[in-house]
Amino acid sequence: MASRVQFENNNEVGVFAKLTNSYCLVCQGGSENFYSVFEAELADTIPVIHASIADCRFVGRVAVGNKRGLLLPNTCNDQELQHIRNSLPDGVVVQRVEERLSALGNCIATNDHVALVHQDLDRETEDIVADVLGVEVFRQTIAGNALVGSYSVITNQGGMVHPQTPTEDLEELSSLLQVPLVAGTVNRGSDVLGAGLIANDWTAFCGMDTTSTELSVIESIFKIGTDVVNTNIRGTKADASQGGVSADLRNSLIDTMS
Repeated sequence: MASRVQFENNNEVGVFAKLTNSYCLVCQGGSENFYSVFEAELADTIPVIHASIADCRFVGRVAVGNKRGLLLPNTCNDQELQHIRNSLPDGVVVQRVEERLSALGNCIATNDHVALVHQDLDRETEDIVADVLGVEVFRQTIAGNALVGSYSVITNQGGMVHPQTPTEDLEELSSLLQVPLVAGTVNRGSDVLGAGLIANDWTAFCGMDTTSTELSVIESIFKIGTDVVNTNIRGTKADASQGGVSADLRNSLIDTMS
């Protein structure tokens, strides 16, 4: 199931951590409570790597990766790069990228097959994303926002995008990604999904303010704990279908407004 977590009373878990199917990056200098949530869920399957980038904690917003690779901004120093490279599983390629838009996590959203990127990203960076991560790359916006990594979270199971994404855009993105998508929120109505939520193919972590109905939507669309019947706060079964997710999302909005 999805887990709620805070970093020093901050619900933006996606700022301080990056999760893929083969590793999890978490920032250094946090409390033991923060790390224990990740290690309890992940330690048996993938490494949880404590790291900093440019001596800062916002590793989730400046790095982007999937099971094949990890891209770091040019502000990442040699010592940090070497530590991350030594800690990652064999076969995961690490590369530093010379890119003007250095918050790579805000500008790129990716799973193990497809990446959505900022429309102004350099052509060389686009090629590196395709080569290192082994994905098809598409320049897109989400609900008119160029920061695709900030306003979406995608895995190989499904994805969640900005709540004001039009239905036609949702269908187009779903067709590109070849996974089901839902428009939704996290942390009691926040549309900055990339900051409030991280997910891979079997688990997810979100901020403490996330409502039970938002959590139910997250578990449904990312197919987390699908062997267990999810029940939302109204006692109805949350189906993994689009209809079930939409019903949960409506309930979530009611929760937010009440």
